[in-house]
Amino acid sequence: MEMGFPVIDMEKLNGEERDAAMERINDACENWGFFELVNHGVSHELMDRVERLTKEHYRKCMEQRFKEMVASRGLDAVDCEINDTDWESTFFLRHLPNSNMSEIPDLDEDYRTAMKEFAAELEKLAELVLDLLCQNLGLEKGYLKRAFYGSNGPNFGTKVSNYPPCPKPDLIKGLRAHTDAGGLILLFQDHKVSGLQLLKDGKWVDVPPMHHSIVINLGDQLEVITNGKYKSVMHRVIAQADGNRMSIASFYNPGNDAIIYPAPALVEGEEEKSKLYPKFVFDDYMKLYMGLKFQAKEPRFEAMKAMESSISNHSLGPIATV
Repeated sequence: MEMGFPVIDMEKLNGEERDAAMERINDACENWGFFELVNHGVSHELMDRVERLTKEHYRKCMEQRFKEMVASRGLDAVDCEINDTDWESTFFLRHLPNSNMSEIPDLDEDYRTAMKEFAAELEKLAELVLDLLCQNLGLEKGYLKRAFYGSNGPNFGTKVSNYPPCPKPDLIKGLRAHTDAGGLILLFQDHKVSGLQLLKDGKWVDVPPMHHSIVINLGDQLEVITNGKYKSVMHRVIAQADGNRMSIASFYNPGNDAIIYPAPALVEGEEEKSKLYPKFVFDDYMKLYMGLKFQAKEPRFEAMKAMESSISNHSLGPIATV
């Protein structure tokens, strides 16, 4: 296996190099839990506009609030490691099934417009990537989208974060280590200020900043649906002494009432023991995750197994046909 961080040129999916690109994606999903997309079809002009407006919004609306929070908690003068706070300034935009964009009071109209346009592009890209995963897994096209659908469609939202310069980067994490609870994560990260790392083979590996790339990582729900063939991986953000790192992470997640379970086609044979993961309602998993985000994922899966009998009467088929 090539040891360099997996970068996928999506233009190669349209020609004679498609098979090699698909294998690269499969290898990344099996061995990294992350990969980086270039030539992904999202306009560079749009990405530049979103980046400019995000950084302007931070300076105008959030920087002073962050400084006040740091001062009130004495975070700029800590002398021991901090394990209950992240060095980040963040807000969340919800796109699907219902948008909250109009409810966020300090977004300029041009920023709101750009984020709506960006979200629409990322939603399309997410569904394309899910179908690429279906092909690699031997699942029918659209299976993962249907599995995520629930009764009202997927949850899709964007966490907009800034990681300002930190005076104690050895003592405070930008974002503590965790796996993502949901489905597919699409990250537009700062190409000048690094900080994102993933845990691979017991070592922390940098996710390289690349201009106009979209970083993909797999959440816990894809690990369950693939019965462990693909896995979510621990990742973190290291605070930096210099530079303000921008992070725009969009989460394409199952709907609240979507029932998540290993795809029958990926469970070998008929024996129950070959099914490694439980069946559960996504919202139940999220309620558990909220209190255990920065802990190992395995106990979360075990807790879901204990709840499995409560939904045993639900059909195994994806709820919606879309």
